[in-house]
Amino acid sequence: MTEPILQARGLVKRYGRVTAIDGADFDLLPGEVLAVVGDNGAGKSSLIKALSGAVVPDEGEIKVDGRTVHFKSPLDARHYGIETVYQDLAVAPALDIASNMFLGREKRLKGPLGLFRKLDTATMRAEAQRILDELGINIKSISQPVETLSGGQRQGVAVARAAAFGTKAVIMDEPTAALGVAESGKVLDLIGRIRDRGLPVVLISHNMPHVFDIADRIHVHRLGKRVALVSPKTHSMNQVVGLLTGALRLNENGEVEEAGATHVAGLK
Repeated sequence: MTEPILQARGLVKRYGRVTAIDGADFDLLPGEVLAVVGDNGAGKSSLIKALSGAVVPDEGEIKVDGRTVHFKSPLDARHYGIETVYQDLAVAPALDIASNMFLGREKRLKGPLGLFRKLDTATMRAEAQRILDELGINIKSISQPVETLSGGQRQGVAVARAAAFGTKAVIMDEPTAALGVAESGKVLDLIGRIRDRGLPVVLISHNMPHVFDIADRIHVHRLGKRVALVSPKTHSMNQVVGLLTGALRLNENGEVEEAGATHVAGLK
């Protein structure tokens, strides 16, 4: 069996009397797009925050390449090669594209003054342009401010930044939520290109057609835990919706049945 790149077992996170993550498991395999779906309040955002270092779980363990890790911040997750593209993109609108792609990782000219050395703008722009070209992201000028870009182009810059520095996995939180049909299609194509480069992607999305277009497997999250792990090739959209709402469940044989039923429903 293929060893997961990123794995979690029995994660728990409580906020007072509220349990946001309730014994959740997670498995991301090499070279796949794993969609994480769930209703509002299902706890999928808390799960992703734990996997990206933004939240420290109260119980359970996280593994990267089979090694147990302890993330205390997003910087720790980055250290292990896990990059996250948040819904707000975390870009600086007034800065140019290259500056945004190297934000917090700026390259500096050689010299004896450490942090006081000048930024190596030429190298950053050349590398940023190379990454954008490799991913098929068309930008008029690498030196233009991000605030002059369309929503889809901004998303592309944020995704390219993650792909440039992520060595183990890229996590994307609702990357098409604020985009139109054409720009959403471009982002899905971009996700596919990242997968084709061998970098696995975790896609959090409410958009079921997008999930079924791009995902290799679907992690269904409900009431703070994973309730199903299915393939879009073997399970229908209606079945996945039924699993995330609780109308359906997977039985011990991995077959879909009505919640509370004792026999397989045989739904297709």
